[in-house]
Amino acid sequence: MRIVIVGGVAAGMSAASRARRLNPDAQIVVFERGETISYGACGLPYVISGEVATFGDLIARTPSQMRARGIGVRLGHEVTGVDPRAATITVTDHGSGRSTTEPYDRLLLATGVSPVRPDWARTPLGGVHVLRDIPDGEALDASLRGARRACVIGGGYIGLELAEALHARGLSVVLLEKGPEVAGRMLDTGLQAQVRAELERHSVDVRCGVTVQGLTGQDRVTGVQTDHGLVRADVVIVAVGVKPNVTLAQAAGARLGKSGAVAVNARQETSVPSVYSAGDNTETVHRVTRRRVHIPLGLTANRMGRIAGVNMAGGDARFPGVVGTGIFRTFGLGVARTGLTQADADALGLNALSVDVTSTDHAGYHRSSRPIHVRLTGERGTGRLLGAQLLGHNPLSVKRVDVVAALLGERATAQDLFDADLAYAPPFSSVWDVLLVAADRLHREL
Repeated sequence: MRIVIVGGVAAGMSAASRARRLNPDAQIVVFERGETISYGACGLPYVISGEVATFGDLIARTPSQMRARGIGVRLGHEVTGVDPRAATITVTDHGSGRSTTEPYDRLLLATGVSPVRPDWARTPLGGVHVLRDIPDGEALDASLRGARRACVIGGGYIGLELAEALHARGLSVVLLEKGPEVAGRMLDTGLQAQVRAELERHSVDVRCGVTVQGLTGQDRVTGVQTDHGLVRADVVIVAVGVKPNVTLAQAAGARLGKSGAVAVNARQETSVPSVYSAGDNTETVHRVTRRRVHIPLGLTANRMGRIAGVNMAGGDARFPGVVGTGIFRTFGLGVARTGLTQADADALGLNALSVDVTSTDHAGYHRSSRPIHVRLTGERGTGRLLGAQLLGHNPLSVKRVDVVAALLGERATAQDLFDADLAYAPPFSSVWDVLLVAADRLHREL
């Protein structure tokens, strides 16, 4: 059996490793258009900030390590076509420029996502960056040397993490967001304002409701032109979203979902026989709503790849879906969410309500306790938990979100959360943890 994998990062290498473990006799070949495999892209902002020493520290496995395990890795090889009738792919070697045809018995498309680049961002000006992979990070790091003013465009995960990273590098930072508030897709309105306040407390100039119209400069960027005027900048980072890379899937005739990502079943199989898809280019099922969603996150990609690897190797595994759990830090504030926000629930027409509880992350009399805010959302009538949002001034405290995430996957109720036997000691929590207090209040309101 010849298993061919397109893409050598999270999903692709997870699939290759799992397939090799289950089928020692299979021939496994990974084609990666870049020069690096198996790295943690989520760590890129922390190399920029200096919290991680080098970009090399983000690499989990090298090509030589994978080859030692019997997995072929071809760097600088871009797959440009798929012929499912002949069960072949077309591959271009960037080094020689030659194209070849490669056969497969099982094919995995783990092609990831690409940063969205508006027309004004498609520019030859130096100092304009996106941050998606290690070469992007290296280019940005080089641009920051000697720079004094940075403009981050986009108030999502990457934009908020980069605002802190650039501030740590000694730059003055302006963050532009087209929507009415930062973290717009992650949190409800009141909590978004708390994130903005944390940024502003650390001298980040946050400007919401601003539309970018273009860039200024000759060889290098000097500013960002907006509908509210010019923002001076030596470095500009565009972080306005990502789009799934689906060109190969379309070439193979695979169906796309409403999200625009590749549609698959629970075995990660596309609509084309023997062609699988996994990772950020692929949609899945939201376990709370039972709807198809595209939520590109690291753990999801690795898990999808693992499932695909099992099935391509002849096993039988199924991906259960996601509940939309995300977490990030900006300065001294940890932010986490899982499931649905109140805004999400309202948009879906659910009969939902939310409760808010502000407390301390552990015993209030303990000198290291810090404020934490929890919003729980539930469904009237059924009492079912729908989601949680947490903001904590000790960033680690919001890892409590994992408790709710685990329960959401089991379609648990607010009462189930209240009944949870959570750990207690004064340095870790109050005897009635903030999650339990919020669950009790939500249960009574529901």
